[in-house]
Amino acid sequence: MTALPVSLRCAPGAVLFDLDGTLVDSAPDLAGAGNEMRVQRGLVPLPFERFRPLAGSGARGMVAVAMQVTPDDESFLGLRDEFLELYAARLTRESRVFPDMWRVLAALDAQPVRWGVVTNKASRFTMPVLQGLGLATRAAVVISGDTTAHAKPHPAPLLEAARRIGIPPESCLYVGDDLRDVQAGRAAGMRTVAVAWGYLGVGEPIAAWNADAVIDRPHELLQLLAMA
Repeated sequence: MTALPVSLRCAPGAVLFDLDGTLVDSAPDLAGAGNEMRVQRGLVPLPFERFRPLAGSGARGMVAVAMQVTPDDESFLGLRDEFLELYAARLTRESRVFPDMWRVLAALDAQPVRWGVVTNKASRFTMPVLQGLGLATRAAVVISGDTTAHAKPHPAPLLEAARRIGIPPESCLYVGDDLRDVQAGRAAGMRTVAVAWGYLGVGEPIAAWNADAVIDRPHELLQLLAMA
């Protein structure tokens, strides 16, 4: 764990979480939908490890792994829509809140610290996932990829979350597992924490993202916030 500067070792007014790979392990269902596409075509399912790093990229990443098709391919849109329909049918079949995150959320609930979700996932998937996992009524705010005109790494979704809960952006902490999360958080004027248990993508290593802190386990967030 990379420690926060002493000046940041205090509870923020709100903690905002990315969803996939940070709060919820949704990769099994995302990968499952990708492999369903393959099976329907008589192809052999791929190992889960092939899908997991790109789970944070959603349909784009899963279609790339499952079908070796990128967004500039003329067949991509049809395959993307097919993937999304398959995924919609299994949103919480295998997806789970990362176990140690329950402890983190309980600690936040016990403090005067509000928490919410800011994700690039479309609202038609975000809310059923949160409802299915028992998080929808606990989150103070939920911002999906289609809530604002821009998605992360643009700061608009994070700024909208801060506006809705009535807390200045500089009093918020954003926690995520992708470089886009850190970029969005910094652009919004928030402190940022990068989580090493997430999907992380295939770009620069997490240490190069310039987050205010990098943590390896969810409970370390409570240590950073002096809530342990």
